[in-house]
Amino acid sequence: MNMRMRSLQGMDFRNIIVRMPNWIGDLVMATPILADLRKAFPDAQITAMCRAPVCDLLREEPHIDELFYFSKASGFSRRSDKKNIIEKLRVGKYDLGILLTHSLSSAWWFWQGKVKVRLGYDCNGRRLLLTNRMPLPDNIDRQHLVITYKMLLQPLGIPISDTPPHIYLAKREVEEARQLLKQHGVTQTSRVVGMNPGATYGSAKCWLPERFREVAERLLRDPTVFLVFFGDQATASLVKEICHGLPPRVINLAGLTSLRELAALISVCDVLLTNDSGPMHIADALGTKIVALFGSTSEIVTGPYRTGKVIHKHAECSPCYQRTCPIDFRCMKRISADEVYKEIVQMLEEGAGQKLYNIRHV
Repeated sequence: MNMRMRSLQGMDFRNIIVRMPNWIGDLVMATPILADLRKAFPDAQITAMCRAPVCDLLREEPHIDELFYFSKASGFSRRSDKKNIIEKLRVGKYDLGILLTHSLSSAWWFWQGKVKVRLGYDCNGRRLLLTNRMPLPDNIDRQHLVITYKMLLQPLGIPISDTPPHIYLAKREVEEARQLLKQHGVTQTSRVVGMNPGATYGSAKCWLPERFREVAERLLRDPTVFLVFFGDQATASLVKEICHGLPPRVINLAGLTSLRELAALISVCDVLLTNDSGPMHIADALGTKIVALFGSTSEIVTGPYRTGKVIHKHAECSPCYQRTCPIDFRCMKRISADEVYKEIVQMLEEGAGQKLYNIRHV
């Protein structure tokens, strides 16, 4: 293997594949890469490689020509699934592969799949699998992840852009979301607050359920307010507990939506109250106002990229990036229900239904 680090600037790549991140929030934060590549290589065939079901968020992405999706395999199927992925990569005859993931396995797939130029960060023992590598940024823990992704394009002569994260929705998807809420009594004069009490990474990122409940009860004193609770199957029981006994203006959709349905519903909310999570980044990409609660993670690295009110008390031990708090959960306990409630009310008073920027329809 020729490991000489040749310059990539000025090279006319025609068949580009981008290995997108596996987590919902990371995937959303990586979407500017696709737009920036399309601008730099307008005539290239661009493929986004992404794991299912997260790949569904890119289903209407206009800056790609193909969505190469695969499933996380386990057990006896793992070997055959890897073989199929490598074979598909070889058939694709990609002349440039960009690895937004840091894993050894993703670099190994590109090497086995004979992707000609393999560009990625030099980490996790994959140096020999990359033809072009970049050191991880010195300030990776002090800059937004969107910037870290964009820096990887610099060897191609693509400067760090102002392109924000984006998700594209079909008009019919947004209309279906509005119709669903209408069936639950939401009218044009209603104000819709989304509630996302969970986070996939772990309980350390989650504000106290009883405080979500307290905020919900206070918001419902306004008869024009409807609450829509979101969550996956893993958090459905938690959400059910929070919603128990609340009036019909509480719509519990936890575990009942696909990713694209979730995105469409978030797009028609006036405000989303959320932990640091995938839905937070979806809201940011769609222009829905956000009240984001941070504790164990850093809003500098993974906070809303464009806008949003972040409440973070910066406890001495934060950010710790632990899945569960090993001590007294002080970072989240210091966030009061009263403070959160007031932030949401202020956003509602600033103008229900007014998007911070336009939803991108296809």
